[in-house]
Amino acid sequence: MEQLRGTLQQKFQSEENKMENNNNNNGDPTPVPRVAVVVFLLKGRSLLLGRRRSAVGNATYALPGGHLEFGESFEECAAREVKEETGLDIGKSEFLTVTNNVMLEQPKKCHYVTIFMRSVVGVDVEEEQVPQNLEPNKCDGWEWYEWDHLPHPLFGPLERMVKGGFNPFSS
Repeated sequence: MEQLRGTLQQKFQSEENKMENNNNNNGDPTPVPRVAVVVFLLKGRSLLLGRRRSAVGNATYALPGGHLEFGESFEECAAREVKEETGLDIGKSEFLTVTNNVMLEQPKKCHYVTIFMRSVVGVDVEEEQVPQNLEPNKCDGWEWYEWDHLPHPLFGPLERMVKGGFNPFSS
């Protein structure tokens, strides 16, 4: 039994090392596509954006969001990521669209399939909430921006959607 456990542990560690090597871009392997869930968090005609501190999209404005975890629904991921990053509790969220983002121009090349969700502040949550910057190593802070007066530069995937005419306030 111990021998089997040792063999399985070695195999698991070997697979884990392969995954890490595939995602770090410093070696030969091509990065593996990942799934991100981001949230258009709406309040009136404004949305919540934070200025990124990251190897990918550094100093650009982006929606709250992050990686989809194993077994997690898009809605669960949206609620978890918004809570982890901003401290806000969101009610119901809905799927808007999905984009395929291959970012070769970044210092760290990456490929993300990005799930865009929408949630409206104040609909399912009774009290007024104020966004907090709970991950200051990843974001400079969160602010509400009017849709017609968005800050620049926007994070690449969001910028392409905006320039393409996407409107998160439309049904």
